[in-house]
Amino acid sequence: MPRYYRYLGELLDEGVERISSNELSLKMNVTASQIRQDLNNFGGFGQQGYGYNVQYLYEEIGRILGLEQQHNIIIIGVGNLGQALANYGSFEKMGFMITGLFDINPALDGHMVRGVPVRMLSELEEFAAGHKIDIAALTMPKHTADKLARRLVNLGIRAIWNFAHVDLELMDQDVVVENVHLSDSLMQLSYNMLRNGKKKERQEKGDTENR
Repeated sequence: MPRYYRYLGELLDEGVERISSNELSLKMNVTASQIRQDLNNFGGFGQQGYGYNVQYLYEEIGRILGLEQQHNIIIIGVGNLGQALANYGSFEKMGFMITGLFDINPALDGHMVRGVPVRMLSELEEFAAGHKIDIAALTMPKHTADKLARRLVNLGIRAIWNFAHVDLELMDQDVVVENVHLSDSLMQLSYNMLRNGKKKERQEKGDTENR
């Protein structure tokens, strides 16, 4: 659904008002039947012979994803990755607002990132007492992630976006964790490059043998 939401947003920016599943399939590189199947799981939203109203479908998927409300995010770990996340303005368009930044490096204390000051991690409890926090993004070393995650849970934070190089497995069923491993994407890319290279070699070998 996030991918549909992103593509539909691009269509709205292009001024497209209506689109068929076949047209959307060409843009997204998936089959039209898969699109219809995916959307039918949430009610369908289309009309036979008319297709999909882009604005309506965009809003409905946004509602399904919970994007009709604001989500306040804090980032813990304001190194290169943490600052990159804080500087990514598109989050705000989807209702994800960076409201707090935390680090343990005294040199960053008071540093501003897009108008949000960096606070010391020791101030976390005080900040949480006076602010609504929906999501905590963790971009610190893996050896501190688990302990900090449990500290966040104790503060009532129930969603963690984890960029630390470790899978957090919190047993509390009320806590939602999204583990993000950037290196996994690079390894997948490396595998696909290798596979494509071997495919090209086989094709070239076949062409040579057929001459």
